[in-house]
Amino acid sequence: MSPKADPPAPKPKRPGAAVPEARKTLSREAWIAAAIGVLEKKGIANVKVDRLSRQLKVTRGSFYFHFRNLKDLLDSLREEWRQRNCRPFQDLLDVEFSDGLACFDAVTGVWIREDPFSPRLDLAIRDWARSSAAIAAEVTRQDDFRMSLLVDAFMAMGYDADESLIRARITYFQQIGYYATYFKEPPAERKRFRPLYTRILVGKAGH
Repeated sequence: MSPKADPPAPKPKRPGAAVPEARKTLSREAWIAAAIGVLEKKGIANVKVDRLSRQLKVTRGSFYFHFRNLKDLLDSLREEWRQRNCRPFQDLLDVEFSDGLACFDAVTGVWIREDPFSPRLDLAIRDWARSSAAIAAEVTRQDDFRMSLLVDAFMAMGYDADESLIRARITYFQQIGYYATYFKEPPAERKRFRPLYTRILVGKAGH
């Protein structure tokens, strides 16, 4: 009987040959970040599992590893907005301000710092609210709450209830308009103009 032949030696790999990668699975945070990007640029109608999968170059299975369904992802987008754009204002309820001007500066500072507040995400949520009664109701509640902080600030400065409300509206609508028109201004310029904006918006009572 002839001896058993040795198995053939493995072929050497060509220099630079690609090594097969393990199946790519993204984190939940990566999916949310990608969905927010689509929401901000193209609107809620374009936040779809298939489109995100193609964009991220992964299978749908990666999505369902982290989310039950599309609604689960959309709920996560709403929660991201709450944490980044709503929570900073809510946290101001726990702060004791020395006077109304300090309160005003704290409220407007949330917008000016943009950390973690995201103007683009806020606008995207407002656009989403046009097609969702639930989102619209939540946006309205947040608008009312933010303006209530400004009303409190103006009342602490000595304005009566009506004037405090109107000044709060002017301040708030000015800020929303700032983002809605996609007005571009260098951060240094914005900081330089902040005292002037404050002086004009708060009037004599704040000084």
